[in-house]
Amino acid sequence: MAGARPRTLSAGLVPVAVGTAVAVGEGSATAWWRAAVALVVAMALQVGVNFSNDYSDGVRGIDDSTRIGPRRLVGSGLVEARRVKWAALVALAVAAAAGVVLAAAAGWELLAVGVVCLVVGWLYTGGPKPYGYMGLGEVFVFVFFGLVATAGTAYALLERLDWFAVLCGVPVGLWAVALLTANNLRDIVGDAAAGKRTLPVRLGERRTRLMYMAVLEASYAVALAASFGGRAAAAAVVGAPFAVSAVRRVLRGASGPELIPVLGATAKVQLVSGLAMAAGIAVT
Repeated sequence: MAGARPRTLSAGLVPVAVGTAVAVGEGSATAWWRAAVALVVAMALQVGVNFSNDYSDGVRGIDDSTRIGPRRLVGSGLVEARRVKWAALVALAVAAAAGVVLAAAAGWELLAVGVVCLVVGWLYTGGPKPYGYMGLGEVFVFVFFGLVATAGTAYALLERLDWFAVLCGVPVGLWAVALLTANNLRDIVGDAAAGKRTLPVRLGERRTRLMYMAVLEASYAVALAASFGGRAAAAAVVGAPFAVSAVRRVLRGASGPELIPVLGATAKVQLVSGLAMAAGIAVT
């Protein structure tokens, strides 16, 4: 359970909820089991990426028992590396199997998207040149846990690309970016020492703190803009109080262990704002 990182699973839940809400709001009569299978895909992919990151960082010696925050399985020596690797592969296999079922029902083009998701999920910190170490992690979560997951869920239910779903995927992706940014800001010292060039390491603390604020502001701006077409995506502002609290802590210079509550608040932003937006879209 520790290696699966349950607190990060909102990154899989929210885009599926929003994508499903878009389809429901457009009167889709598609069987609800497709939404359930899409949720399995998203959750299993998130868990697989978490285990993959734990394994890849651990075998590279980047995470150890001195890191700030929850202990990693491989880096702290709690679990053998090969067992964590197999956990990652099993989770990704579950995502792949569920994806095949969804593609068989909604269109085989989804299979190509799924393959790309699996590959980039593994290469985030795995492979010879992990792009997560090159400052591209935020791009990955924005695209795949925002645009692709949201629009892909709507596609599975509507069997067509819905541009409103793509638009709604923007704030969803930005909330995922905010969560990763807070996490990487917390680890900035250790990552820099280990040669892990995350975006916060490249930007430095001051600009990363400003980026965190800007990302959250942009998420609500896009949600408000998406409401101009008559769909109540602006309901996302229900989660804004959590965002205000988190931004205040970040701008006041919270660092290291002080950023752990910020991570919790950011996860609440993602979950509360995302589900509120989904509810608003579904009923309008």
